[in-house]
Amino acid sequence: MDQIMGGDGLVPLETWFWEMPMCTRWWTTATVLTSGLVQCQLLTPFQLFYSYRTVFQKSEYWRLLTTFLYFGPISIDLLFHVYFLQRYSRLLEESSGRSPAHFSWLLLYATTSLLLLSPFVSMPFLGHPLSSTLVYIWSRRNPDTLMSFLGLLVFRAPYLPWVLMGVSFVVHGTVPRDEFMGVIIGHVWYFFNDVYPPLHGGSRPLDPPLWWRRLFEGRPRDETANGINNEIAVAGAEVPPPEVR
Repeated sequence: MDQIMGGDGLVPLETWFWEMPMCTRWWTTATVLTSGLVQCQLLTPFQLFYSYRTVFQKSEYWRLLTTFLYFGPISIDLLFHVYFLQRYSRLLEESSGRSPAHFSWLLLYATTSLLLLSPFVSMPFLGHPLSSTLVYIWSRRNPDTLMSFLGLLVFRAPYLPWVLMGVSFVVHGTVPRDEFMGVIIGHVWYFFNDVYPPLHGGSRPLDPPLWWRRLFEGRPRDETANGINNEIAVAGAEVPPPEVR
């Protein structure tokens, strides 16, 4: 029984779930739950898509979130999307450090960019281009990693987004605009975080601001220590010197 459950008493699926970093874990969970609710007819896709009119004129603000959570009904295609979502989201989040501040800032940048571009390309569901953004960033940061497609085609990681576009074009017969959007937004992030800093004295314009990092990490230790030292110094200055008799 212990072999089935694992040494810590968890089944393999549960272990896999809790080993995922925080942002990836809850995004994956929300994606599967959303498709399950649609499958059970508790929700409809018409309640989930994003459009400027429904959000800002009808005040249906939940669509700003649900547009990134619905990948379609439960099917093989959904499993394919969830696999890519959790795999490359997890790899990026784990490489960004123990704190979720940097990865969550990346998600905020990507989702905001997609919401701004969506009205110009008539794209109501934005989960796929968001996933494509993460795939592109990971592929550019791992140029020497070898990939395999169906065991037939072997290529290096930077070609992964283009291979996926080709497969999408063959399967659906249309130009994958959503994946192109993901590549463009991902390239902007990659450029300003990996290419731009070495050329401009380490400047990183897309790093999360201090107030955002404090939401996840609290106040930095140095800042806290300096604050305590300053308070001690001020308190010491306020204490009157002893009288000399």
